Amino acid sequence: MMTAHERQQTILRLLKERPGIKVTNLADLLGVSVGTIRNDLNALESLGRVQRVRGGAILLDQPQIFGVHSAEIPNAEAKNRIAHWAAEMVEDGDAILMDASSTVRCMVPHLNERRNLTVVTNGLKTAELLATETSHTVILIGGIVSLDGAATTSQMSNGIIENLHIQTAFVSGVGFSLENGLTERNIEEAQLKQSMLASAQRTVVLLDSTKIGKVGFAPLASLGQITSMLTDSDVSAEFIEKVRTAGVNLLVCGEKTVRSYSVHDGKPSYTLGFANQSEELPFAVAVRRGVERAVAEYQDIDLVIADNKLSGEEALRVADKLIARGVDLAIEYQIDYQIGSLIMDKFQRANIPVIAVDIPMVGATFFGVDNYRCGHVAGIALGEWLQQEGGGEFDQLIVLEEPRAGSLPAARIKGQLDGLAEMIGPLPEEMIIRVDSGNTSSISEAAVAK
Repeated sequence: MMTAHERQQTILRLLKERPGIKVTNLADLLGVSVGTIRNDLNALESLGRVQRVRGGAILLDQPQIFGVHSAEIPNAEAKNRIAHWAAEMVEDGDAILMDASSTVRCMVPHLNERRNLTVVTNGLKTAELLATETSHTVILIGGIVSLDGAATTSQMSNGIIENLHIQTAFVSGVGFSLENGLTERNIEEAQLKQSMLASAQRTVVLLDSTKIGKVGFAPLASLGQITSMLTDSDVSAEFIEKVRTAGVNLLVCGEKTVRSYSVHDGKPSYTLGFANQSEELPFAVAVRRGVERAVAEYQDIDLVIADNKLSGEEALRVADKLIARGVDLAIEYQIDYQIGSLIMDKFQRANIPVIAVDIPMVGATFFGVDNYRCGHVAGIALGEWLQQEGGGEFDQLIVLEEPRAGSLPAARIKGQLDGLAEMIGPLPEEMIIRVDSGNTSSISEAAVAK
């Protein structure tokens, strides 16, 4: 049996992965009474982690950044969105530079799933957070400690920095303008960051929109030194056009969508919308990155990314957002086959063609695989393993299904069962336990444990 703490942590994961899940579903998944779940939700509400709503609860996200709640950081919500997408530019094994700014510091929690990073930083708080929240190698640049105790400044570390080979430098500043580039509040910090940028293959600027148009005392980086810039959705359309015309790739991070504006040479750009199944699932993230890599090969395609959050209702809201953004083509990757006709109705009325990934939708071009054959291959492999390990015998067969996905993905399960039966013989139905996987590891784990 789980302890109360373990159960409450599992509830938080389930609420994150399946927004809107009901008390009764939680009780069923965790094998406890509805009253126990209500007590857990009340306890979590008293801690400020959830808000009770009719039939369940919703998460109250209060991300902590370097030990303080986001409410204490100016423009924290925008900075966290920007930092999340900046972290997506980092690959396993990279060597990166991170300055001491609060926006760049917000990247730290999003780097936790990367492996074997080497992070060079002049941020004392950034280094501390990296050391406590990640397993990456952290190199702190020495120098004079700033008055606020957040960073080191001066050029005492220049000899070390200039010999490093860095993939990407992530920096911010107190202001940015097209005429003056990125600027900083004092000369020492600007000079140190200039040395950091000189050792990096590319420079990525993270800047919330309140700093655009402002000019700091000391120059940090000219427009020509910046590879990419990330900002929030309050930025003006005029600024967007001027930045990418100047040769800088721009990522605008909104509440529901993220839009990538590619550098172009005056040709009309094509806007592609990608509604991802979930940004919490590694496979779905890998699919999204594949789309991003493909788009990066062209100079006349803008990409708008949104998160369907494993929810049909959210997918409908995302469709409205993509239509409002004026996409020329939508790639729809969502979980609920029953919602597909409603989504397609929205796009068809807006005269926007759709490619459906994995879950077919009538009227959309389908991009998927032979589900039955893929399942059959897996079933044969399972049968071979079972013959080697258990003489082809078993006590129970647990089948993890996702009813929301519909009949086509369900063909994978049929293929697996047929392939397994070919190897070991008939599978009596009374020996099969079918459970709802929720399409997430935590729901699958809870269901199997029960």
